Amino acid sequence: MTDVLQTPENHTTCCIVGGGPAGLMLGYLLARAGINVTVLEKHADFLRDFRGDTIHPSTLEIMHHLGLLDEFLTLPHQRVERLESEKNGRTTTLADFTRLPTRCKFMAFMPQWDFLNFLANKASTLPSFALHKQTRVSALLKTNGRVTGVACHGPDGVERIIHARLVVGADGRQSVVRELAALPRREFGAPRDVLWLKLPRRSEDQARASGHGGPSNNFILLDRGDYWQCGVSIAKGSYPALRQRPLGHLLADIAAVSPFSLERFEQEITHWEQVKLLDIRIDRLEQWAAPGLLCIGDAAHAMSPIGGVGVNLAIQDAVAAANLLVAPLRNGSVSLRQLSRVQRRRRFPTWALQKIQLMMTRKGDRPADAPVRHPPALARWLRRRPWLPLLAGRIIGMGFQREVPRLD
Repeated sequence: MTDVLQTPENHTTCCIVGGGPAGLMLGYLLARAGINVTVLEKHADFLRDFRGDTIHPSTLEIMHHLGLLDEFLTLPHQRVERLESEKNGRTTTLADFTRLPTRCKFMAFMPQWDFLNFLANKASTLPSFALHKQTRVSALLKTNGRVTGVACHGPDGVERIIHARLVVGADGRQSVVRELAALPRREFGAPRDVLWLKLPRRSEDQARASGHGGPSNNFILLDRGDYWQCGVSIAKGSYPALRQRPLGHLLADIAAVSPFSLERFEQEITHWEQVKLLDIRIDRLEQWAAPGLLCIGDAAHAMSPIGGVGVNLAIQDAVAAANLLVAPLRNGSVSLRQLSRVQRRRRFPTWALQKIQLMMTRKGDRPADAPVRHPPALARWLRRRPWLPLLAGRIIGMGFQREVPRLD
């Protein structure tokens, strides 16, 4: 693994922009198949709070096929066999993973930086893999209308050129590659955002359901071992106005819908920098590919945090891309038709999951900033139909199309 590009011009078979789940998984799979691959990551490390850190059974199954599962599960994580919601003291099972046809019948909560460091370390043992951190892409190189590489700047600020047969944009929902390529995108919007904060766990804290509805059904609670990850839903675009109020007003609002006291929030959350905004968006590219270029993961389809499916959908994209593109890359060139096969394979699972998320976030005639007075329709259905949590567990835990890495 290298961190700095040493020469003004570099050559590789595949240049992946973005060292997130999709980028590192694709990089690992390609390098494992003997393809020269270079991954560019704009940050110095992977340490960022409140990134997607739900590892679903589908991803754990992929780790099993790669022979990495046992070692992977030695990393600190919390196992969740069921997703549950609590409202007014009543717990509802939203999704049940215990009957999935997978080796791991649970979802693992693991800090994303641990997951990414694990993948990066495994990839670094492969001679055809290179990871360059603190490296930002500034331009796409084109020859006769085909993308042939990127221009980038490393930590020293010097511009360097990377020539590649294929450039992959895996740089998230704010994708630079997507914007530089001007790929057409369809946006679906979202009525709400989420504020995240950490509350240190105390010895007297009881085990709680993974979600807590509260009186207004807009509080989120995730058990992260030594702390609680707390989230509260707010109206889209209302965060700047909230920042104009004293922090105590926000904490009082959160305490009113949470199982924790206002005093505890005030003791632990003392400044606005401890409150992180998640700007929820749902969108997808109409075309994931152009000659010499492919987008996957959030760069191709931004997901809502509902169900925590974004990371796992990105991993599935990476596996599908590797399965379909290893042979063309070995042969020396990848056609637009071959790149478009990745989108065709991943189109339905992406569309289906986004359709479900849009149905669950639809606000109807209710004002965006009005509290939710009743449980969502899905929760009511789950209470009446005990088989639905099993179906929801299958959809969330496995998605609509499983991808199995080819190891030949």
